[in-house]
Amino acid sequence: MSKFVSALSAVLLLSAAGVATAQAEPRGLTLAVVMTNDPNANQIKVYDTKTGALLQTLSTHGKGGAGGNARGVKQYQGELFAAVNNGSSSVAVFRRDRDHLKFEKVVGTTSQPVSVDFGNDHMYVAGATTVDSFVIHDERVDGLDGTTGLVLADGGTPPDGSTAQVGVIDDRQLLVTLKADPDPGTVDVVALKDGSITGAIPTAVSAPDGTLTPFGFSVYPDGTALITLAHSSQNGLFRDGAFVAVADAGQVANCWTTRVGKYVFTANTASRTLSRVISTGSHIFVDSAVAANIPTGNPLDIDATEGLLAAIDHGAGQSHLTLFTSNAFGELAAAGSVINLGVPDANGVAVMAPPDRDRD
Repeated sequence: MSKFVSALSAVLLLSAAGVATAQAEPRGLTLAVVMTNDPNANQIKVYDTKTGALLQTLSTHGKGGAGGNARGVKQYQGELFAAVNNGSSSVAVFRRDRDHLKFEKVVGTTSQPVSVDFGNDHMYVAGATTVDSFVIHDERVDGLDGTTGLVLADGGTPPDGSTAQVGVIDDRQLLVTLKADPDPGTVDVVALKDGSITGAIPTAVSAPDGTLTPFGFSVYPDGTALITLAHSSQNGLFRDGAFVAVADAGQVANCWTTRVGKYVFTANTASRTLSRVISTGSHIFVDSAVAANIPTGNPLDIDATEGLLAAIDHGAGQSHLTLFTSNAFGELAAAGSVINLGVPDANGVAVMAPPDRDRD
């Protein structure tokens, strides 16, 4: 009996060791991917957010040059990454392969692209005068399957440089923000059918009187969108095709946003800060006007996943990447040293957590 017990114990110990080894296998890296935005030879740079190490520099096979925009890059489910080639009227698509990205294809757009979003098994691209939809089949971006022209609230065509951001509201609608200073600006509500842009003229909604420049926005699961009103330093709450609330931001030139759970973080260009904001279906509250400082330059894009936020800035002819940890209360703490990106006009950052297949 004692020999049997000893043998059984050994088997159990080996099994437990095997389980422990499997559980201890590290998950894939969380990546921060930045677009250099070079007007002649656009590239992306891929960083390990844990160490700050540069892992890759890859061509986007096009020209950059986007400005005054939000979400010039976007990741999707840790698997896909897209970057706009503004000067080439195209979007570069990459696929994640373990802890690296591989170039997959370039898709042409109907006007010079500035902003990308994913949803409804589609990729959406807002350009200077149009917004396009591209169907995704088998986790791969396929061809153009819908487009429509953008319009201002007064019925005019958006002037050059107006388009700010595209974002999915639900399976029936997209939003596109349009700057039109000195007019308040416009939010275009774009109709979808089965994920495709129908081609109908968007419903153009003016920003509220006394506000300026609908710019970056984040969408809550209930379909409300918190939209920055950048040039009047306010935040607006957009629901059911209308602005339902406006609140002072408490910082100057709040432009870009990212959402983690109930918190929306805004990047405040002139104040060189990040703010933490909360909204309900009817109200907006500034939870922390200065959730973090960006001393190296003027922040111009942010992105986040649970537990991590990345911000890029421009300062003294150089762009930088700053990483922050975030806790359950939305409190930010610097994570490592500021990363010098080696280019002057980086534009767009996306945080890619490991896809589900790479998680333990």
